[in-house]
Amino acid sequence: MIIAVDGPTASGKGTVARAVAAHFGLPHLDTGLLYRAVGYTVARMGGDPDDPASALAGTGFPDATLADPELRSEDVGGLASRVSRHPQVRAALFERQRAFATQPGGAVLDGRDIGTVIAPEAEAKLFVTASLAARAERRFREMRDSGRQADLRDILDDLTARDERDQNRADAPLKVAEGACVLDTTGMTIEQAIAEAVAAVNAATGVPARG
Repeated sequence: MIIAVDGPTASGKGTVARAVAAHFGLPHLDTGLLYRAVGYTVARMGGDPDDPASALAGTGFPDATLADPELRSEDVGGLASRVSRHPQVRAALFERQRAFATQPGGAVLDGRDIGTVIAPEAEAKLFVTASLAARAERRFREMRDSGRQADLRDILDDLTARDERDQNRADAPLKVAEGACVLDTTGMTIEQAIAEAVAAVNAATGVPARG
């Protein structure tokens, strides 16, 4: 069983995807981490994330890079959004994501083009979203609670820019996949969002939780 979870930055899709994977006993891949690794590698190489050739060179990162906590930073998130616009980068990472999605037993993947490009045959597709204000507030609290400096206005501007890039890029833009269940988490607690997601998967597949 393949479960595709898409959505914009800070919508809660990662939290939902991890919980759904645990609920159904499936492996999980945060595909955004791959693009973060590319952006991070380009920056360390002194390259330009807006240049297709530099961005493509960044796809050769070693697997160990995925464990670097720096990938979760806001700066690297912005770099990921920039390198992900290049078709060459998306093509280079496609097979790695497909291999994970099609492994025996299935998997849960979250990102921005899982249900539309990576695994359009997924048995269950979720599109997790929330208002811009709610997403910015969540990211602000997350950064503040982890001891990082944060400015709500800057976060709003950054999310707006990322949304524009993700939704309007020519290759694999962020959009609701055909047949996807749209889950707006704006007014939900984490527990409510997870419960709604599990219910949506069950409705789409009829497969109950393991255990």
